[in-house]
Amino acid sequence: MSVSMSTAAAPLTHLKPSTASQITAFPTSLSRPTSRPLSITCSSTTLQTPTSAATDRVFNFAAGPATLPENVLLKAQSELYNWRGSGMSVMEMSHRGKEFLSIIQKAESDLRALLNIPSEYTVLFLQGGATTQFAAAPLNLCGPADVVDYIVTGSWGDKAFKEATKYCNPNSIWSGKSEKYTKIPNFDSLNQTPGAKYLHICANETIHGVEFKSYPTPAGENEVLVADMSSNFCSKPVDVAKFGMIYAGAQKNVGPSGVTIAIVRSDLIGHAQPITPVMLDYKIHADNSSLYNTPPCYGIYMCGLVFEDLVEQGGLAEVEKKNVKKGSLLYDAIDGSKGFFRCPVERSVRSLMNVPFTLAKTELEAEFVKEAAKEKMVQLKGHRSVGGMRASIYNAMPLAGVEKLVAFMKDFQARHDHA
Repeated sequence: MSVSMSTAAAPLTHLKPSTASQITAFPTSLSRPTSRPLSITCSSTTLQTPTSAATDRVFNFAAGPATLPENVLLKAQSELYNWRGSGMSVMEMSHRGKEFLSIIQKAESDLRALLNIPSEYTVLFLQGGATTQFAAAPLNLCGPADVVDYIVTGSWGDKAFKEATKYCNPNSIWSGKSEKYTKIPNFDSLNQTPGAKYLHICANETIHGVEFKSYPTPAGENEVLVADMSSNFCSKPVDVAKFGMIYAGAQKNVGPSGVTIAIVRSDLIGHAQPITPVMLDYKIHADNSSLYNTPPCYGIYMCGLVFEDLVEQGGLAEVEKKNVKKGSLLYDAIDGSKGFFRCPVERSVRSLMNVPFTLAKTELEAEFVKEAAKEKMVQLKGHRSVGGMRASIYNAMPLAGVEKLVAFMKDFQARHDHA
């Protein structure tokens, strides 16, 4: 796929807030009211929301759809009405026109650069969320009688395994359900199935906060590793060559909901089961450069802006350093609370993206979420299946957001820990 660079524009990372606000397409109707900066005083510092053109924004700890980089939102706002002189919005463009072709080609080019994707891999921009890939992966990668192995480390891995039972012969070779999905197995102890077509993992379990820090090697000569990377996609460097396929919903780290990205080794494409619906056949999408039907154009455009921003930050190695710093700060606060806050996940596999935690006094959890919301820290309630709290601290969550949460946690403990 040829890549057009003529329409690329630099990210707004270095613009001053006043400059960013001046490029707003609708300065009168979309400008944000000024509000008093929030602050929480802790022992050593006073933490405030970042000074910006949007002082009324909250720190959004939602698991997805999740927070997006502020400079990306401002750039999209400036281009909403008239994209780079084209006379139309991205939402109005023909997906086969030269303008949108330049957008999707640039998005793919930047993603390939970020993940160092080898040329023998195909990048697909799809729809239906990662959940649709729970069916598409077995339909494309194996036959109805073929055996495939699944490592089930949380709810999403379990859903993927159950969906695969409709299209092949999946084997759950390890499940963490009995230990409430708080661990990842020792790879040497896995009893992999001889002749399996692929080994499937969920690289980061959004609900339970368990993340693979390294990856298992499929035992079979022709077996490949398949990974659902929805909630840690582009959060750190990954050796794509170790995988037969990687797929991810965009709405956590790289864009809005509606886009699913699949990276598939090209020789695995073209062997779909006869019952495969046309919209789930990777060959159809590959042959048409992800434009077989109208794709989620605006979502792909937003992903492209995020990829530009990640490149501007110095790539995924630099992004990972920032994520490690944020994660360490939050986990240290939990572990240093002397049991007032607790994280159930084994320390060696704790997610840097989704941090679940509980209170020793469970009756205070609702109050914690309510008080945090008053301080403009929202979506901290844990998933309904596990309860407690969960802070999702994806790439776009600024360090200031984690610092403010930690200060709030210490203040909350000081006011409620009377044991």
